Amino acid sequence: MEYWVRRALEVVKTPFLLFDLSIVEKKYLEMKSALRKADIYYAVKANSHPRIVSLLSKLGCNFDVASKGEIEKLLALGIDGKRMSFGNTIKREEDIAFAYKNGIKLFAVDSEMEIEKVAINAPGSFVFVRISTDGEDADWPLSRKFGTDPDHALRLLFYAAKMKLRPVGISFHVGSQNLNPESWKKAIEVAGKIFKKAMRSGLNLSLLNVGGGFPVQHRKPIPSIEEIGRAIEEAIDEHLWFVHNLKLIAEPGRYMVGEAGWLVTKVLLKSERAGEKWIYIDAGAFHGLAETLQNFEYELRVLGKEKDELEEYHLAGPTCDSIDVIYDKVLLPKSVTLNDLVCFINAGAYTVEYNTQFNGIEPPKIIFIDDLTELSLEEKMKLRILD
Repeated sequence: MEYWVRRALEVVKTPFLLFDLSIVEKKYLEMKSALRKADIYYAVKANSHPRIVSLLSKLGCNFDVASKGEIEKLLALGIDGKRMSFGNTIKREEDIAFAYKNGIKLFAVDSEMEIEKVAINAPGSFVFVRISTDGEDADWPLSRKFGTDPDHALRLLFYAAKMKLRPVGISFHVGSQNLNPESWKKAIEVAGKIFKKAMRSGLNLSLLNVGGGFPVQHRKPIPSIEEIGRAIEEAIDEHLWFVHNLKLIAEPGRYMVGEAGWLVTKVLLKSERAGEKWIYIDAGAFHGLAETLQNFEYELRVLGKEKDELEEYHLAGPTCDSIDVIYDKVLLPKSVTLNDLVCFINAGAYTVEYNTQFNGIEPPKIIFIDDLTELSLEEKMKLRILD
């Protein structure tokens, strides 16, 4: 990847996300192999670039969308609404109506009011209820804002039926970058109990959505997709054996695109304040690295200085906001200095999507490796102009 970083620097300035589409295809095929019975719905929010979405569409992938904007982006690429699931449990009414009008018939809910909104704006649609998980093995837990408890989930399934919707099953999310296959097992066990109670009382459930959370390699050891796939299959065999023709859905986001990208930044300043050493780079919390505000740990590499002696720094972004601190006390080469390249490895997910124009600073753009293979001088100049 370092070779392509150098090539990219011939035509663009930092920061940029260097992206390899071939890795996306590889990850999709690996997941299809590991989750043989699952329909894959890519979580568009992870990285919605049209070239990524188009590639996954050609491979046969479906899509998890969260807003009208994401739906419009997919429709513009010729993707039918029937291949989309509206997985956000906090939807605008007009977005629900737009989704329904454009062929989306599958919606996530986790409250009575959300069911009522779907019933009014997408009558007769299929809904699944999202249950909460503890998220204890995830680097980015999602357990407070979304989902509900099992007893309430059961009541919501019956309420959906009362509202003339078609309740079809249960979903969950074990938390982003989850490092323990047992997390999926625990959630499926809970889902199985809800299925059993609901079906005994007359509901015909048929869908289990195991969400996302599939990890990519950063600084901690991770389980393979094969290990997670086996855990899911074992849990289904144990806890949902009684559901005939179970429809299984997975919603990978980070897993599909994370390892395909490096976020390449440049050192703008090295300084010392109150006895502490600081490094400032040209991307930060407002320009691609928002996840670090919750201590998400990327592997860092300062190109050309990988073998140099390390020391402790505070690493911060370029804006005038004091919250724009990427990491406190991170090890970087002692020799790091002005214009050095600091790369965030496996940063293809949730970086360019979190961009802002705060302070008038341009956010990172995506540069695709296959665009760098055979560029003429004219093409290189065009890229410079676009940048």
